[in-house]
Amino acid sequence: MERMVKVSIARRLVSLVIVVALCMRFASPQGAPQTEVERLYAAAQKAMLAGHMDEARTGYEKLAKLAPSIAEVHASLGAIDFQQKLFAEALRELNEARRLKPSLPGLDGLIAMSLTELGHFEEALPALEATYKEADTPPVKRISGLELERAYMGVHREADAVEVALALQKQFPNDPEILYHNERIFGSFAYLTVQKLVEVAPNSTWRHQAQAEAQEAAGSHDAAIAEYRAILSIDPNRAGIHYRIGRAYRANARDSHRDGDLGQAMEEFQAELKIDPENASALYEVGELHRIAGEVEPARAFFAAALKIYPDFPEAELGLGTVLATLQRPAEALPYLVSASQHDPEDQATWYRLSQVQRALGHTAEAKDALAHFQALRGRTLAQQQASARDVTRQQIDTASTQ
Repeated sequence: MERMVKVSIARRLVSLVIVVALCMRFASPQGAPQTEVERLYAAAQKAMLAGHMDEARTGYEKLAKLAPSIAEVHASLGAIDFQQKLFAEALRELNEARRLKPSLPGLDGLIAMSLTELGHFEEALPALEATYKEADTPPVKRISGLELERAYMGVHREADAVEVALALQKQFPNDPEILYHNERIFGSFAYLTVQKLVEVAPNSTWRHQAQAEAQEAAGSHDAAIAEYRAILSIDPNRAGIHYRIGRAYRANARDSHRDGDLGQAMEEFQAELKIDPENASALYEVGELHRIAGEVEPARAFFAAALKIYPDFPEAELGLGTVLATLQRPAEALPYLVSASQHDPEDQATWYRLSQVQRALGHTAEAKDALAHFQALRGRTLAQQQASARDVTRQQIDTASTQ
């Protein structure tokens, strides 16, 4: 698969060089039969443009024997060799083309790509860097950038590869091939960075935090908790760590139905608030645990406290709107739920609870509209739902109650 992706990149650059070569003004060499040369050249061009590379190769090989001093012929043969993954042969023909006509456009970039395919990254880099820097069209910028990323990775210049990857992603944000390569580059860079962290500071809090977050991302919440507790053994007042442990306990309660972990989570969130009383996320999580337990008044107080610190906090707006509705105060709940739907329009629970409040207030059209939004989102699986941008636990609804 990796090889196929690399070759697909190369083929597109080859096509650009071929077009340049085909647009070159062809001049018959002195002494050659002009009509025969022109006939072969026209036939080879036509075959190349049609994608009939074997036929084009045959024509250009005849031309190379008949008129060996024409640079464009060798350039076209090199392009065909490259397209057919004959990289050593491509390099030979392209170098000959450059010897005959150094000014022929595109040669340096394609020669550099041939060198890259042969693993000669150091030798290829100067021309690849120049091609990428001087590219004046998006296709050339894109393709030369992808090849430059690969060469940088080949010489262990991961930071430079990341720099190019970020620039390409900014220019081509929806390009799937760029996103694929960038994911691999960023992942490799992250892995190497963690390895360096382990090497230079194996017992540091930062090393434990990197390990904890990796375990958490993999769903190994107990292992993550152990790493987070190692941080607290070194720095007991480190802000944010009790909060992360509480989140891990909440995830365990959700994934493994370990209800006892909710109590552990509450303890950790409360411990976080002793260190950082203005942690709005911890205030929200405590409020949500109170709400789940049916403790409406404490839940209302914690949601309100979170919103006092962070006014545009949609999960807290949803929580406060929900408890106000539970207290039979729909008119007070409505503005919080409307605001939550505006701040986070992808949240299912928000639209469902908004529909209930609108219905309680007799707003039939608004209730119908909110319910339609909910039903449009309802079919998404947990994996398809966006995670909270604030890294807090999303609220859930009782699916039986929506029937």
